[in-house]
Amino acid sequence: MTRAILSLSIGLLLTIGTVWASPLEDTTAANTRGDHAATLKAFQSLAAQGNAEAQNSLGELYAKGQGVPQDYAQARQWYEKAAAQGNALAQNNLAELYFAGLGVPQDYVRAYLWVSLAAVHMKGDEQKQAEENRNDVAGRMTPEQITEAKRLTQQCMALKFKGC
Repeated sequence: MTRAILSLSIGLLLTIGTVWASPLEDTTAANTRGDHAATLKAFQSLAAQGNAEAQNSLGELYAKGQGVPQDYAQARQWYEKAAAQGNALAQNNLAELYFAGLGVPQDYVRAYLWVSLAAVHMKGDEQKQAEENRNDVAGRMTPEQITEAKRLTQQCMALKFKGC
């Protein structure tokens, strides 16, 4: 009898856990399975509702060409929407686009700005990596560019990422 109750309880918990999964978790699972069409549709819906994680993820799909033609300009647009909401991964992704000149003119000042903002919001190893990336960008910049990038970073933080 105890075993039957325990089995029923575990089954109920597993069912409830599945029902309580968020749409973003479901979409991430679809992406992991390689179901890019379902992933794209779900991320588009969530991104249109202003979900910063979905906006960043949609940008990644465009950057990688998963389920859509590769389009760095489109990726940038989605990253910018997520970054404006303080999404550190999107900020880091924008830095990568500006650093490499993908979908945007190469701009080390903008790359420094975005990776600096990302580093502020990241933790642990991600933060260390962002700081290393910022130092790499800085190594390619003039002192004047670094000064300008730091000024823009402070301005962007003061404006809560609006118009960066």
